[in-house]
Amino acid sequence: MVILKTVILKTERLALSLPEQSDAPFFLKLMTDETFIRNIGDRGVHTLDEAKAHIKDKLHNSYQVNGFCMYLATLKSTGEPVGVCGLVKRDTLDCPDIGYAFLPQYAGFGYATEAAKAVMAHGTSTLGIKRIVGITSAENQPSIKVLEKIGLRFDKMVPYSDDEESMLFIPR
Repeated sequence: MVILKTVILKTERLALSLPEQSDAPFFLKLMTDETFIRNIGDRGVHTLDEAKAHIKDKLHNSYQVNGFCMYLATLKSTGEPVGVCGLVKRDTLDCPDIGYAFLPQYAGFGYATEAAKAVMAHGTSTLGIKRIVGITSAENQPSIKVLEKIGLRFDKMVPYSDDEESMLFIPR
């Protein structure tokens, strides 16, 4: 049986869709990857059940409440999941921020930039969001480059957690 995903956006090489429970193994793999944990943080997803709960409680809830979430990015040519990209509404920011994460073997191919540009355009034109920002750690040079490529510029350091600060990127 073929399960048709709810595709939100398509780019030249990617389809961005609403994650489903069947995507839990991919989310578990992505969110337990050492690069994800180092650059984004441990999100408490260490089992398949926790990945399923994350999809339902975090992503689907965000989509229902805000009209956006982190979407599953798959290669259009094969349907293979390679990462996530979407918008996040944080209590610490006054507007949504762009987020993305791709498995290490798909880094360096421009997928994050391609997906992030599409999500930014969708957020402003389709969803009517006036301002979208980006945040990342100062050590995450690949993420900084993506934020700059999609038209954001560094503004200032902002609190991220109790003991961390992140770089805030705003529209040029």
